[in-house]
Amino acid sequence: MAFKPADKIQDLQYFGEFGGVNPSISDSSTYTFLSAKTMFDTFEGNADGCYLYSRHSTPSNLYLGQALAAMEGTETANVAASGMGAITPAILQLCKAGDHIVSSRTIYGGTYAFLKNFAPRLNIETSFVDITKLDEVENSITKNTKIIYCETVSNPLLEIADIEALSKISKKHGLKLLVDNTFSPLSISPADLGADVVLHSLTKFINGSSDTMGGVTCGTQEFIDALRNVNDGANMLLGPAMDSLRAASILKNLRTLHIRIKQHSENALYLAEKFEADGLKTVYPGLKSHTGHELFKKMMNEEYGFGGMLTIDVGGIDKANELMEMMQEHNLGYLAVSLGFYKTLFSAPGSSTSSEIPEEEQKEMGLSDGLIRFSIGLDNDIARTYQMMRECMVKVGVL
Repeated sequence: MAFKPADKIQDLQYFGEFGGVNPSISDSSTYTFLSAKTMFDTFEGNADGCYLYSRHSTPSNLYLGQALAAMEGTETANVAASGMGAITPAILQLCKAGDHIVSSRTIYGGTYAFLKNFAPRLNIETSFVDITKLDEVENSITKNTKIIYCETVSNPLLEIADIEALSKISKKHGLKLLVDNTFSPLSISPADLGADVVLHSLTKFINGSSDTMGGVTCGTQEFIDALRNVNDGANMLLGPAMDSLRAASILKNLRTLHIRIKQHSENALYLAEKFEADGLKTVYPGLKSHTGHELFKKMMNEEYGFGGMLTIDVGGIDKANELMEMMQEHNLGYLAVSLGFYKTLFSAPGSSTSSEIPEEEQKEMGLSDGLIRFSIGLDNDIARTYQMMRECMVKVGVL
């Protein structure tokens, strides 16, 4: 039977302590114990349902984690204060000095910078590969490799990772497959396809209102317990704890995710088809011209579409900047990084979200300085939006 992520979220029902339809927010940094023995047991990791200190966990954070685990089909989940606050501890929990990671070459700039520039300080090395070439992935594995790391839909080139095939490779070599699913919540369910750990920046589509940061690590109970362990847990010791008030607000927004993703996808597909018909170099997984189109179709939960992210290449950074500034002036969206907002967001990744990647490596992977990344909004009349965008493109000479 097909996995139904939105149903899993809908089936969760919480009651606040006074009967509220939203769970009560636990606005405390520390928690009391009725007996000294229970405190001891909690430090030993044996007292289920007891709260210790908000860096470890809170009721509000556990509610959100439970909902996200249900959405991704994992045993449990741990939320963090940002996407990077989820990604880096997950990697560090699985790797020690001398270990090796095989990573997709096109990933979020912050993750790339962590693996390329910071992890080597800890003597953790990474091989960056074209994740769409499975033989290249397998050939990069060494006796010290611990992790294969990728994004379902890569940032910003929108390459599609074959999660099932990567899972088989990781299992064959005794590795863990970590998948960042930030660009494709609901549309693709990596754990259902064999991923060991699913990560999200909650800042983006899941929260959807660009008013807070957040991250989540979804996995087995054993792995999440290890992350929260008071003695050697990366989340516990590095301290990327989410605030309870933020956890409560993200949980409320999660309830409308299925509606929003459908609209993001519908609008993005409409614009992608129009842009491509106009002769623009357009990349969107929903287009038949996309090299990963069939693979995405095979993996997807069909009703949620191909996501809200698309790119066009206008040939150079000056044209890209001129177009984005004009679209912002016409209230078509914001010249801003990030994604998943109700308004369209656009940026030139080469000089923003992927600027951590050296220029020569950007060229090698096909990331040109004229590339504009769009996070398509929830516009009600997308045909009107297209006409207005097209007028801007004509004015600046892109069309």
